[in-house]
Amino acid sequence: MIDWDDVRYFLAVARGGSVRAAAEHLGVNHATVLRRIAQLEERLGVQMFEKLPSGYRLTAAGEEVLEFADQMEASSHQLETRVFGRDQSVRGRLRVTLAPPMATHLLMPDFADFARLHPDIEMDVLSFGELANLTNREADVAIRVVYERKTLPQNLHGMKGPELFGAVYMSRDRLAAWRAGAPDPFRWIVISMHGIPDWASAGEVRTTDVPFRTSDAGAQIAAVRQGLGITTLPCFVGDADPLLVRVPGTDLHMYGTVWLLTQGETRKTKRVRLFTEFVSRRLAAYAPLLAGLSVARE
Repeated sequence: MIDWDDVRYFLAVARGGSVRAAAEHLGVNHATVLRRIAQLEERLGVQMFEKLPSGYRLTAAGEEVLEFADQMEASSHQLETRVFGRDQSVRGRLRVTLAPPMATHLLMPDFADFARLHPDIEMDVLSFGELANLTNREADVAIRVVYERKTLPQNLHGMKGPELFGAVYMSRDRLAAWRAGAPDPFRWIVISMHGIPDWASAGEVRTTDVPFRTSDAGAQIAAVRQGLGITTLPCFVGDADPLLVRVPGTDLHMYGTVWLLTQGETRKTKRVRLFTEFVSRRLAAYAPLLAGLSVARE
């Protein structure tokens, strides 16, 4: 019989285009991937990949294997989801995916409270930029900010939370210096994947057209604290930081609505239901903070 684990390695190479990409995705070393692929090729009696300078390309036999491997993966996910959905215990693993700022600056105390209430639930908090795929069981619950509900996949079950707004921030010290007449220009501080907003010229504080880019939200906040310039942040981040203040003359802007998302049978699992109901109540209490109504304007 074919080992499903070998098929997983085959899919990782086929999708990643290289052994290195597959190893990084699966969290194993290069040699393990090669060994697993060799095992599957030996079992099937065919060569599935052609090694090229640009990476690994599927052979004709590999294309046929890929079709059936995709079906095997889908069946495996369906089985896992159905069995998981019938699990009514408050013991076991719970994987939650959300953006880093939501985990770091807002919900971690609530996750800690939930973990104390349910000490037998093993929590995995997956806070990174990429969205985990609920359909493929990469996570059990997703907390996402969505601008339009219709952009969400139809197979996801959603609990709608509060609306999330952002504002433009600078350091308090830099604002004081500006008000005192300091001539230094301000830069827009942006995460590398984003550009300067179209409305950047609005407000009383003028900026140069030379941005300062960072690779992540943590570095972005550190840069604005250092007085390098101004930046946009969710209100729950900027308003809670004593070193930051909203830039005079700027308005709030809406990021979207916070949704608690689950998929298929997964939402019927008791520990998933307990978690989503718990976090939904906490998010409702945070509505003024998320809307930017918790502090007065400077």
